[in-house]
Amino acid sequence: MSEATEPDTVERETMEFDVVIVGAGPAGLAAAIRLKQLAVETGKDVSVVVLEKGSEVGAHILSGAVIDPVALDRLLPDWRNMGSPLQTEVSEDRFYYLWKTGGIHVPNIFMPPLMSNHGCYVGSLGSLTRWLAEQAEALGMEIYPGFAVTDVIFAADGAIEGVITGDMGVARDGSRKDNYTPGIALTGKYVLFAEGARGSLSKMLIKKLGLDVESGPQKFGIGLKELWEVPTGKHRPGLVQHTMGWPLDDKTGGGSFLYHFGERLVSVGFVVHLDYANPYINPFKEFQRAKTHPLIRSHLEGGKRIAYGARALTEGGFQAIPRLAFPGGALIGCAAGFMNVPRIKGSHNAMLSGMMAAEAAFAAIEAGRSRDVLEAYPDSVQKSSMAKELRRVRNVKPLWSRFGTRMGVMLGGVDMWLNTLFPFLRHTLKHLKSDYATLHKARTEQPIDYEKPDGIVSFDILSSVFLSGTNHAENQPVHLVLTDPSIPIEHNLPDYAEPAQRYCPAQVYEVVSEGERTRFQINAQNCVHCKTCDVKDPAQNITWVPPEGGDGPNYANM
Repeated sequence: MSEATEPDTVERETMEFDVVIVGAGPAGLAAAIRLKQLAVETGKDVSVVVLEKGSEVGAHILSGAVIDPVALDRLLPDWRNMGSPLQTEVSEDRFYYLWKTGGIHVPNIFMPPLMSNHGCYVGSLGSLTRWLAEQAEALGMEIYPGFAVTDVIFAADGAIEGVITGDMGVARDGSRKDNYTPGIALTGKYVLFAEGARGSLSKMLIKKLGLDVESGPQKFGIGLKELWEVPTGKHRPGLVQHTMGWPLDDKTGGGSFLYHFGERLVSVGFVVHLDYANPYINPFKEFQRAKTHPLIRSHLEGGKRIAYGARALTEGGFQAIPRLAFPGGALIGCAAGFMNVPRIKGSHNAMLSGMMAAEAAFAAIEAGRSRDVLEAYPDSVQKSSMAKELRRVRNVKPLWSRFGTRMGVMLGGVDMWLNTLFPFLRHTLKHLKSDYATLHKARTEQPIDYEKPDGIVSFDILSSVFLSGTNHAENQPVHLVLTDPSIPIEHNLPDYAEPAQRYCPAQVYEVVSEGERTRFQINAQNCVHCKTCDVKDPAQNITWVPPEGGDGPNYANM
């Protein structure tokens, strides 16, 4: 990834726009649509381009998803009559605390009002983004899928001028293949970064520009998901079920979700908070084990698993939001981290942030400005319903991290009720550590004995990766870059039993013994672009960078 001090010696085609948007997820597409809506309303012309690294819009989108329609209602008020893929409204809302053979149902009356899912919709966020892309294109938007953005163009004064897409046809050794094509430079008056959680450019900008100096560290989880097709008799459209507790121990945060929607479809998934301490935890195997619980297994038996995927998610909440605007650019959506952890929802806030950034950028362009700081955007966020929502739950994650699941969630519930009844409360708990710094040494923890998959509701990791549709062009540079190749074997293995073997949900990392030699193997072709390694590696030695555009998972209906 280029820094401002590194000259770009490649001759590139340059395209100029008013606004460049990196990422065609909910935030990026909402921003694009809002910009075009404002142009129509005012009779002005604004040129906007959206760049997407997936092979198509939605190919890299993965979420539960129970979607709060508040953002859609504001962006496209008639969306229910416009052929939207969101057709299943929540009909039943259940929450359980589990132990191995049973669980206790937590009555909804004890839950703060914000936790209710009634009025929300169950569906596929990937399908919704494809539909949003259609709405954007109908307004004259240019969307370029298959273009991974790898570099930021900085002006001499430090302002962001634009971005550069990745070169195509580069061999693993760095040489140019016969099909080499240089990336394109796209410049704009403003660049909106909508890369999602732990985006490579967003990560670089946060560090380079010190955007998190006041907010402190962001927190993350890993979300794993499968899509099932179940028999008609088992399908209960609109049923939403969340659990916590087993199979995780009390010190490890996370839980399961299970949603019925569409034509006999069930989304089932598992989230593990990445501030866990035991290096022997394997999130994929915890997910497979969770599905064997009677309260989850009963929904899946007799059905067919049709898709699998995984993705990191931002969990830091209100106090971990970095500075949002900087000269020439802004962070929107999960690149900034607007997820509501107790609700397990972020797409509506991602869209709202994109709309607010779009309005700030449009007003600036109308006023003849460019490449300055869009101060109106963070000001709008601070005054918005989104900020009000996130403030109410701001202490839940820190309490959970400090006191464990049972005590931490109870304290978090009390805190949410207090902030609902007394919204003027402002006491905010800070996050103490980055997730990579929470691992204990392997010698202080016990290995976990995971059961073999039964092939009925639990499965092995490679057959799961196959269902993600993941593909990477052969003979290209490995996109999982080790700062120091010696660290995995010389330090992470003796200190932490090399946790990359377990936290990766796609078996990208292996420790291979060959006689007396032990080496660290990277199976980059398996990578589902979840970014967990970039977050959790205890030495912060792994950097995820985009592979060739169009590579990676190809999620359908996820």
